[in-house]
Amino acid sequence: MNIHVDETLGLFHLQSKDCSYIIQLVEGYPAHVYWGAQLHHDKNLASVLELRERCSFSPNPVPSNRTISLDTLPQEYPQYGTSDFRQPAYQAALADGTRITELKYSGYRIVQGKPKLEGLPAVYTESDDEATTLFLILEDQYSGLKTTLLYTVFANHSAIARSTLFEHKGSAIINIEQAMSASVDFADSNYQALYLSGAWVRERHIQRRDLGPGAIRLESRRGSSSHQMNPFLALLRPDATEDRGDVYGFSLVYSSNFVAQAEVEQFNQTRVSIGINPFDFSWRLEPDQSFQTPEAVLVFSEEGLGGMSRTYHRLYRTRLCRGAYRDKERPILVNNWEATYFDFDADKIEAIAKEAGPLGIELFVLDDGWFGKRDNDDNSLGDWFEDRRKLPGGLADLAKRVNEQGLQFGLWVEPEMVSPDSELYRKHPDWCLHAEGRRRTEGRSQLVLDLSRKEVCDYLYDTLSSVFSIAPITYVKWDMNRNMTEIASATASSERQKETAHRYMLGLYDLLERLTSRFPDILFESCSGGGGRFDPGMLYYMPQTWTSDDTDAIERLAIQYGTSIVYPASTMGAHVSSVPNHQVERITSLAIRGDVAMSGNFGYELDLTAFTKEEKELAAKQIAQYKEIRSLVQQGNMYRLLSPFEGRGDTAWMFVSEDQSEAFVAYFRVLAEPNGPIRRLTLKGLDPKKKYTIESGATGNTTDHGGNTLMEDGGSPFRAAFGGEIFGGDRLMKIGLVVSDLTGDFASSTFRLKAIPRR
Repeated sequence: MNIHVDETLGLFHLQSKDCSYIIQLVEGYPAHVYWGAQLHHDKNLASVLELRERCSFSPNPVPSNRTISLDTLPQEYPQYGTSDFRQPAYQAALADGTRITELKYSGYRIVQGKPKLEGLPAVYTESDDEATTLFLILEDQYSGLKTTLLYTVFANHSAIARSTLFEHKGSAIINIEQAMSASVDFADSNYQALYLSGAWVRERHIQRRDLGPGAIRLESRRGSSSHQMNPFLALLRPDATEDRGDVYGFSLVYSSNFVAQAEVEQFNQTRVSIGINPFDFSWRLEPDQSFQTPEAVLVFSEEGLGGMSRTYHRLYRTRLCRGAYRDKERPILVNNWEATYFDFDADKIEAIAKEAGPLGIELFVLDDGWFGKRDNDDNSLGDWFEDRRKLPGGLADLAKRVNEQGLQFGLWVEPEMVSPDSELYRKHPDWCLHAEGRRRTEGRSQLVLDLSRKEVCDYLYDTLSSVFSIAPITYVKWDMNRNMTEIASATASSERQKETAHRYMLGLYDLLERLTSRFPDILFESCSGGGGRFDPGMLYYMPQTWTSDDTDAIERLAIQYGTSIVYPASTMGAHVSSVPNHQVERITSLAIRGDVAMSGNFGYELDLTAFTKEEKELAAKQIAQYKEIRSLVQQGNMYRLLSPFEGRGDTAWMFVSEDQSEAFVAYFRVLAEPNGPIRRLTLKGLDPKKKYTIESGATGNTTDHGGNTLMEDGGSPFRAAFGGEIFGGDRLMKIGLVVSDLTGDFASSTFRLKAIPRR
């Protein structure tokens, strides 16, 4: 980790772990020279950038030097209106109506550590020796717009954090109409774009396609990061695989409207930019005011997608997530939603808790329906007081009854919404997002509270603080079940209405900061109809997210695999639900449902009182097994082995401890195949010099999860196949193990590896 500056050459060489990022000043314009594998610092790096004259259609800002054109120069923060015809990184409208600004270099400074971003979530450091930050300062002399590009390089991560600060040092109002967090110009277009798309109950499926002339644009205009697109984009060389090849990742630490795009221009250069979506956005800057963009985290990997993912996993798990639960094992829970929906009372909840305790479950979560007059989803959002019809003794009594079964008590809330049929709405009908005189579009019979207003956020803080203090609540599921429409605020001036969506997010972030600081011992989980707001911004306040409302084990293979491209398993809520599955009506075994859910934060979401004796026994074994592997899954390094997006849909992944002394492997066979070939599963991430034993985990089952008979000592089919041998790590990673003996559709097998101590 280092930042080398040669002021004579105008050269800035940023070295993060395993990567270099080089900037060079060209006539005052910060030009992008290189980003990739780490280079030794050398003054000859100043000769990398090649400039040449093109034609009159690429104008020249310096008339005496026709080799310089902003239309062809690879830039760090390109601007509109002064001869670059490609996608700009920012756009500003001046008081006279013109949109012409020209940011040029005016200075720099370097600080140890990583400064906080005011009002925004961001990656952080715990000591100054973990990172170094460059402030590259640009100014437009005409308008007084000062722009600082922030670059943080890390000692322990092959990552660079970028953001942009706008400050108004002039005398007339400026409107910022576009403000990217980062822009990078690549020298060629020989890349593929990889991104995560989907829909409700079908989130974060992997898409990969070639770049070509024109642009790929990923975005959300929904007021949240969305189910449809995740705020992430990667460029890969065409030959890049899971394990090798150059990969460049762009991840935005933001939870609202975003854009990520890759534009290939006339000379096959590629410009990638990511930040707040300029659609329906502007920010009014008065003199001496400032605007800070969200942070973009850029990751480079020579070890393919897997290397990029593990960098994001380590960084986000340890330096984005915060609080008491960042490094703590997450509790195994049972949630009553799919067991009861709105139809429950205190006795029913206690009955489920009584079944949960003996199984080894640690936490009961009371979902929707406990407040107001909430018997369905048509009313009561905003009325955060106990429904004494269902809970005569209130939450305190119910929590006591749950605690007596040996379980902690958790609660569901949806604070950002209001029902038109609620006491809150009747008292404050102007507190929702709305345009005066226009209809108010409802979704799920609810409207969105206007969190850009301080009084609304203060009301929620006071009300929720009271709720969270009623009982010994140790977990809160924070839901958000619709996107924004009529994005306008009753208290904003006409000039500031297009700030509303971003001001809403700033209000939400501030509310979450206040609540999580006041209740540091509560584990907060984010949810938005499942994974509609699964983004780094929310993880800063809530270290885990409900991955998807789709709990079908087979669907979850793709959802959890796709999610793992950026996000660690410790951030994924994963539950066993009932069958036929409530989303797709598929019937799968309790065993495979458990095996899939064990690759995240494990829990159950069904009626435990309906379990048979055999189901209770298997659930108890699953819970015991998960407790043994929990730290591996939540804190280990994840390696993807087989992709559900390729071939027959078979899926496999594994988690390896930092010291490579143990691992947990999960294999899922989707469809049976008659007389199929012998298939081997080659493992990853092990120490090739270590010897490993194979164990089936804590369950001690005598059949695997496909119904196959195992060894009488409880070994796995892998151990049976190889006669209880001890395997070298090199053998397991080069030759692998046979996985073709499972029978039936929707079969799975999990096993553990433990290294034999050297004598």
